[in-house]
Amino acid sequence: MADAFTELCVEMLSPLGRVTVRRMFGGQGLYVDGLFLAIIDDGQLFLKSDDANRDRFDAAGCAHFTFPKDGEQVVTSYRRPPEDALESPALMLPWARLAMEAALRAANAKAAKAAASAARKSTARKSAAKKAPAKKAAARRG
Repeated sequence: MADAFTELCVEMLSPLGRVTVRRMFGGQGLYVDGLFLAIIDDGQLFLKSDDANRDRFDAAGCAHFTFPKDGEQVVTSYRRPPEDALESPALMLPWARLAMEAALRAANAKAAKAAASAARKSTARKSAAKKAPAKKAAARRG
């Protein structure tokens, strides 16, 4: 059974879809319909942000999720929602939507990159296959 804060976060994000929680790095990852959307660490919720919605989080004074690594603080793109957002799903919904949009953009970018990589590999294989018969024919003639 999840702790009360995790249950609250799940409730706040549930208007977006099915929320699942997975342990990660001493905290928890929250997924909505399979998209990684938020982190819970040390009793705080952090929502996914990106270049497209950074200004909204900045304007609201939302702190970044940070963690120590090799003696330095790593600043991530995950941001705390405004304090009042945790008071009701209606107040959280705009912030949760921003996080969902960022998660969708990230997933689409990853899929596009994978498709481009697969296309390059396919083109390289086809090119190599076309060259192979010519080499065999030249070897038979020689």
